[in-house]
Amino acid sequence: MPNKKKKYAVIPVMLASMIAVSACGSSNSNNAEIIDTGDTTTPITFSYFGADASPNWNKMQDEVGKEIIAKTGVTLNAEYAVQGGGQDKISLMAASGEYPDLIYAKGDLSKLVDAGAMMDLTDLIEQYGPNLKKVYGDYMDRLKYSNEDQAIYVLPSTAAVDNTSFDATGGFEIQHEVLKELGYPEVKTLQDYEDVLQAYVDKHPTIDGQPTIPLTLDADDWRIMITVTNPAFVATGASDDGEYFIDPDTFDAKLHYKRPEEKEYFRWLNHMYNVGLLDKDTFVQKSDQYKSKIASGRVLGLIDQEWGYSDAENALKSSGRPEKSYAHFPVTLSEEYQDHTFVDTGFMSGWGIGITTATKDPVRAIKFLDYLASDEGQVLLNWGIEGKHYNVVDGKRVIPADVLDKKNNDASNFTKTTGIGLYTTMSAHYGDGVKDPSDNYYTANFPEQIVASYSEPEKETLKAYNATTWKDLFPTEKDFPVKPWGAAYNLSIEEGSSYAVSYQKTQDIIRKRIPEAVLTTPEKFDAVYDAMLVELDKAGAVEMEKKYTELVKARVELWSGEATTK
Repeated sequence: MPNKKKKYAVIPVMLASMIAVSACGSSNSNNAEIIDTGDTTTPITFSYFGADASPNWNKMQDEVGKEIIAKTGVTLNAEYAVQGGGQDKISLMAASGEYPDLIYAKGDLSKLVDAGAMMDLTDLIEQYGPNLKKVYGDYMDRLKYSNEDQAIYVLPSTAAVDNTSFDATGGFEIQHEVLKELGYPEVKTLQDYEDVLQAYVDKHPTIDGQPTIPLTLDADDWRIMITVTNPAFVATGASDDGEYFIDPDTFDAKLHYKRPEEKEYFRWLNHMYNVGLLDKDTFVQKSDQYKSKIASGRVLGLIDQEWGYSDAENALKSSGRPEKSYAHFPVTLSEEYQDHTFVDTGFMSGWGIGITTATKDPVRAIKFLDYLASDEGQVLLNWGIEGKHYNVVDGKRVIPADVLDKKNNDASNFTKTTGIGLYTTMSAHYGDGVKDPSDNYYTANFPEQIVASYSEPEKETLKAYNATTWKDLFPTEKDFPVKPWGAAYNLSIEEGSSYAVSYQKTQDIIRKRIPEAVLTTPEKFDAVYDAMLVELDKAGAVEMEKKYTELVKARVELWSGEATTK
């Protein structure tokens, strides 16, 4: 499919009066020139679509949102995907030619690039993005779309620059109450995890008059990856490369389900179901039902990322039941494996926010995004407003106790009213551990603040395991080499290609057969699982793997500037 992207020339304001421009920013012009009017505060509204849900979005009527409007004159008329990552919505945009001004397309950027929807931001950044250039720094080359097409279509915003992870927010979870009653047992392997759940449910078959749920998972739509299939590679010593396992020596890609050790993980899930420890509704419940069960306090264990159940956990905390919130453990199939959650990927470009060809004033748009990336903007987005959400004491930003209490124990309402954390991923930003010119951290996630935000049950559990933060229980980035390809889950694939067709076929097979393998009898597990692998190859998995291997090697070459001979 021919690439219909458009290249826009950026004209400095001093030349604006000398040039007549027609259809500025219109998607009907292939050679539109963009003029900087010098206008940076006059009210303007940009439409925006985000491929992730944002349940706390308050139409910029939160405190941070109002401050952003005051500083930039920009209001966002935002729409967010409810579920499914916005794939259908983005496909419709690409087909219709109707785009919002700004878009966070997540993994579907290629659909918009192929449709000619995305502006090349290279010149805009050079002319009007000093803060963007400062934040991305030496990583600017990683913003390029591909070896063949070196345009910049998005500002990577999902990943933070120079981020240091100070805490673990995923893994295998167990309620603090459960751990305390059982004397804080060792939790390292799947068998340890199972033993804890079994021991507690034997003592407490019901909670508040309802059946105790030892373990539940969220298999609703794409969430099946997070709680059902991704844990298979996490528990068997592989890092997150989406649906693939990348050989670190050869860069060869294969569907991770083909690893024999992962088959054993799914065998364990099958066992958990057949002995009654895995919720019988796991593969039929919706995400809201999953969260409702967690909020009831009767779910002992989860295998999830904190963002996937935080609303329910916050409900437990706000109702005065923090002991029913969850601890995080790096559980593996056996002790020979190491959890690779914290393997260093370097700066991860790929997913981010872009400006479309529908934008009437792309210069204002890039200046808005540049403000969000400024020191002032990042402090506002992460900390809020001085004197209201934080104070400066002896040169250090400090969150008052009453504000911190609301942030920790009534998080949804706090986010919705303050806006803190709502806008962070709308532009370039530094990660945890990076300090600004005032010697304060850009983010409010640093060891002292993280510990201060823990509930008393969390602190009690951590103390019992001789840890200060949850990350202390996990292997760290120092235990593994840096991945030269970053993470393979955000590589772009041409929309409508044979790969894309085969990929969808394999996804349909996986989302059908993995539940079947988990729910069948132990005697039939091998037959069901092995048949799935054969079915995947027939659907084109081998050709997919070859293509993905090429993409991984191409990224290594793009990022390193050197040809790979592997």
